[in-house]
Amino acid sequence: MAAEIQPQPQARKPCLLSKIEAFQDVVSTAVIIPKEDGVISVSEDRTIRVWLKRDSGQYWPSVHHTMSSPSSCMSFNPETRRLSVGMDTGSICVSPTSTHQGRVTVVLFVLEMEWLLSTSQDKNFTWHCSESGQQLGTYRTAAWVSGLQFDVETRHAFVGDQSGQVTILKLEQDNCSLVTTFKGHTGNVTALCWDPVQRVLFSGSSDHSIIMWDIGGRKGTAIELQGHNDRIQGLCYASHTRQLISCSSDGGIVIWNMDVTRQETPEWLDSDSCQKCEQPFFWNFKQMWDSKKIGLRQHHCRKCGQAVCGKCSSKRSTIPLMGFEFEVRVCDSCHESITDEDRAPTATFHDSKHSIVYMHYEPTTGNLLTSGTDKVIKVCMGTNSVFMRLG
Repeated sequence: MAAEIQPQPQARKPCLLSKIEAFQDVVSTAVIIPKEDGVISVSEDRTIRVWLKRDSGQYWPSVHHTMSSPSSCMSFNPETRRLSVGMDTGSICVSPTSTHQGRVTVVLFVLEMEWLLSTSQDKNFTWHCSESGQQLGTYRTAAWVSGLQFDVETRHAFVGDQSGQVTILKLEQDNCSLVTTFKGHTGNVTALCWDPVQRVLFSGSSDHSIIMWDIGGRKGTAIELQGHNDRIQGLCYASHTRQLISCSSDGGIVIWNMDVTRQETPEWLDSDSCQKCEQPFFWNFKQMWDSKKIGLRQHHCRKCGQAVCGKCSSKRSTIPLMGFEFEVRVCDSCHESITDEDRAPTATFHDSKHSIVYMHYEPTTGNLLTSGTDKVIKVCMGTNSVFMRLG
């Protein structure tokens, strides 16, 4: 839920503005309509609904439209009030013909280019002219795509897929070229978020982790953020306060302070014996025979990356600047070097109290929306002006 990143004595806890419960099935996607106290939702029950806030403070359905098949995703542009809806059948409701052969996973409308970008379980990424509906180009991905972002200035598309990789494509009017591919997740990519100011890409995964890729710095920096216990379901970035908002399927919401100097996690080193006490690991038969000692299980210190045995890494510690907000294994010497200041958290943790399917942050109001498997939409914000914008 929306909350403060830098707590102050006078600060109060965030509040739930409203709950919306009137669905026959799970809400696939929902977005806040800025300046109108409204919400648009699409559901697996084939409905598109517009909810407007009444004087009572509750949201009531004002528009109800039934589609020919379940809606899987959507993109709403508040400037043009254009709504693009992806369907289970592979079609997009603003296009005259079907564009995909499988369920549409992401739809993204780019006003500046008048392009409609879409991805599907058919492993195709396509872009169309939003006015004519003409397909301009397509790119075949390694696996079906579950995350999509676009940078207007450079015309770069960021595509995250089920294999766990993120592909960067340079789009032209009728063709595209492969720029590079990032591989860092052990699970499939489930969410992407792009900050065009800092030129940083965030990717979330089913492996419970978030990776911050430094695109603009061109240094190949990749910072890991470990603060969830379940699959990442959504990522949003509040650029005015430099805060990353992430949510997971267990209902956890984490607000990360990105206005700190973070450190890359070290690569894990290879060794046949503990790099602290030199005891052999269980596969090092020669040293076990020579020393007449039983081999030990190998571990790694999360701070220095050295290969160590359990005895030499019996301590645990948080390392927030490395992204470890939970306690992780560290070797004894690193544990002694970590100060209380080093352990100061760089994130706050909140419980949405429902299993999140989708999250949307509206920066002009500071409202945060979550939809869950409980068929409920929640709209939350802070309880005073200090927290109107999550900071």
